[in-house]
Amino acid sequence: MSGRPGQVGVLDVGCFSAHLVVVSGSPLHPVLSHKTRLRLDQALDRHNRLRPEGVNQVVNAVRTAHRIAERAGVSGIVPFATSIIRDAPNADQVISEVARRTGTELRVLPGREEARLAYRAARQWFGWHLGPMLVLDVGGGTVELAAGEDVEPSLTRSLPLGARAVTRRLDLDRALARDHRGLARGQVLVHDRVVAALEGASLSDHRAVGCSKVFQQLARLAGARPQHEGPFVPRTLRLADLRGWIPRLARMPAPKRARLPGISRHRAGQSLAGALVAEALMVATGHDEVRICPWSTREGLLLSLIGTGDDDEYCRVA
Repeated sequence: MSGRPGQVGVLDVGCFSAHLVVVSGSPLHPVLSHKTRLRLDQALDRHNRLRPEGVNQVVNAVRTAHRIAERAGVSGIVPFATSIIRDAPNADQVISEVARRTGTELRVLPGREEARLAYRAARQWFGWHLGPMLVLDVGGGTVELAAGEDVEPSLTRSLPLGARAVTRRLDLDRALARDHRGLARGQVLVHDRVVAALEGASLSDHRAVGCSKVFQQLARLAGARPQHEGPFVPRTLRLADLRGWIPRLARMPAPKRARLPGISRHRAGQSLAGALVAEALMVATGHDEVRICPWSTREGLLLSLIGTGDDDEYCRVA
């Protein structure tokens, strides 16, 4: 990683933003943080390919991030893309086009590697006193799970059950959401997929931790303290509260959901699916409560960069 000694940076290109973060010593207090808003979910065709307008958004965001980093004296960052690009059928073409137009090749992390990094971030955040830990990360395209009681997880899984993916698959933004039988079928489908992926693993004795915007927003919806009060305020999501909100979300159109505490406008359309997936994860793993962690894959990657130095595979900067 080139730049000032001890300084590392990543560019996290996701569905709703390209987030540039540079830290020196710890992800807790970034020396630089800048978001470029994206709406890549609106640039997908019916086959989940990213259309040219989506590629243009990514190109502009990458160029902006590099300009800001250079002005701050950061001469190298590690760029990576999440499932919105990684799982697109035309991912290779998208990455090639971005590289041709910006000189930056976006890396894609396998789902299980995202799960491992989220586990590492949560372990660093909560410390060893938490004991055996299960990390749940609900993204837009995929769900990552990781569990263990050591520095590295002993179990990692990645499932195509992200909030955006489930919304599309179950057509939850249409009449199905208000059809009780259809909603119940959706819950069963997601639950069964999670159970099958866990292959009988017993995780009920692990502390459950939620590492994603989905869990943060659902916890706020269910009464947790708002984010502006800071990351050190303990926050939890309880299964009983979540179950109380699912039918209410199902009866609301997206614009009305966006007025609820914790539900952002751009995530409102997939908030019902996020709640269904969160419930399925909690039930399948035997947890009535999830502790919320403000760190996830991005912070796990930053911790890897800080801890391993230039020999680490992620340190091949753009």
